[in-house]
Amino acid sequence: MRRLADYMVCCIILRLVMMTLFVGTYSCNELHAQESATPAKRPNIVLIVSDDQHWEDYEFMGQTQLKTPNLNRLAAESLTFKRGYVPSSLCCPSLATILTGLYPHQHKITSNDPPIPTGMKPGEFQRSIAFRDGRERMNEFMKTANTLPRMLSSMGYRSLQTGKWWQGNYSTGGFTDGMTKGDRHGDAGLDIGRKTMEPIRSFIADCQQKDQPFFVWYAPFLPHSPHNAPDAIVAESRKRWKAGDETARGPYFACIEWLDQTIGGLRNILEEAKVDDNTLIIYVTDNGWICGDRLNQYGPRSKQSPYDGGIRTPIMVHWKGKVAASESDQPVMSIDIAPTVLAAVGAPTTPDMQGVNLLNREAVMNRKTIFGECFTHNAVSIDQPADNLRWRWVIHEGKKLIVPAPQNEPKGKAELYEIVRDPKEQKDLSAEESSTVKELNGLLDQWWDGRTK
Repeated sequence: MRRLADYMVCCIILRLVMMTLFVGTYSCNELHAQESATPAKRPNIVLIVSDDQHWEDYEFMGQTQLKTPNLNRLAAESLTFKRGYVPSSLCCPSLATILTGLYPHQHKITSNDPPIPTGMKPGEFQRSIAFRDGRERMNEFMKTANTLPRMLSSMGYRSLQTGKWWQGNYSTGGFTDGMTKGDRHGDAGLDIGRKTMEPIRSFIADCQQKDQPFFVWYAPFLPHSPHNAPDAIVAESRKRWKAGDETARGPYFACIEWLDQTIGGLRNILEEAKVDDNTLIIYVTDNGWICGDRLNQYGPRSKQSPYDGGIRTPIMVHWKGKVAASESDQPVMSIDIAPTVLAAVGAPTTPDMQGVNLLNREAVMNRKTIFGECFTHNAVSIDQPADNLRWRWVIHEGKKLIVPAPQNEPKGKAELYEIVRDPKEQKDLSAEESSTVKELNGLLDQWWDGRTK
């Protein structure tokens, strides 16, 4: 009996040692997740969503024409995934995915805008009753979704919407507080970052006074066009511009540096309120951007495309004292953000969520395949995601397959890239690796065949 008791003590000590080592080498683990389930220890949540920014356009990602000290600091203090992805390269569906943890074909907000009636011009349509009615029908999907604000509210959290928001009034997403009243893009919410940070400061102060944990959705309209950064920021950014950058690229870079300054301001608010020690910060971009030939214009293979220029983004997870700072090249996705937040507060995911907790190293490393889908800017059908599909894509063991949907890309053909070695997707391997195309297409069909209504 004594030998058995000694053996059990040794096993317990060994288990504790192994758990400690695991936390130090990667991130918070099940031990911390269980601790966070205690209301007093639940973290505050801040979600930073950049708007229309290429995955390389960060100083810490190697862009030498930018100075982004606050993003550099966040990356250095975070678990930073340099190969993050959003499933869709359009703002509206991408933001809905971040908030729900669902793919667009699941939450059904696949496009930026409703269908345009035959014969009506886009500008005329956006001023019409048909447009407003169509947007309200799209908003219904958000009203019935299990969003992060709704799920956190059941655990005593207050939530604040600021910045980009397409789905009507902020309350549509389950936020308890917010800036947006209902117009496309986000109306008054778009003042955040560009004009003021005061709504966030006041909200956090009020939550502190009432001893309530909080969730902040910080989605500034940056570096989104119009690329019109303040003169002082432009003057400093101009020092790093190259010949020809004055037309489009330079003003876009200045807006990235403007975004960086606002992130510094946001972190100052957290530090001044003395809540930074217990705040989980997650960073992601809604979709990519490659400057076109004119100011405020995007080029091919970026926004609205299935290429990495439109769907790739760094994803950062910062939790002071809980998540060890490190870098990872493992592909992850914005569908992983909701499961990560829910795990941190000790809540379960919903059955429909296909993402993983980014703080669970085993789950991240064991996932070998990620998927995505891109849709028409204006929906063909509000209720049927398959009708709006343009491309599906899959990344598996370093290979990326893009498959066009015949209903909207009838002249398209499958494209295959060695995405790690060829991140700009210059060499299509589909003709010479037909077996790989077949294999990856099979994985796509198992995930979603693009035809199911």
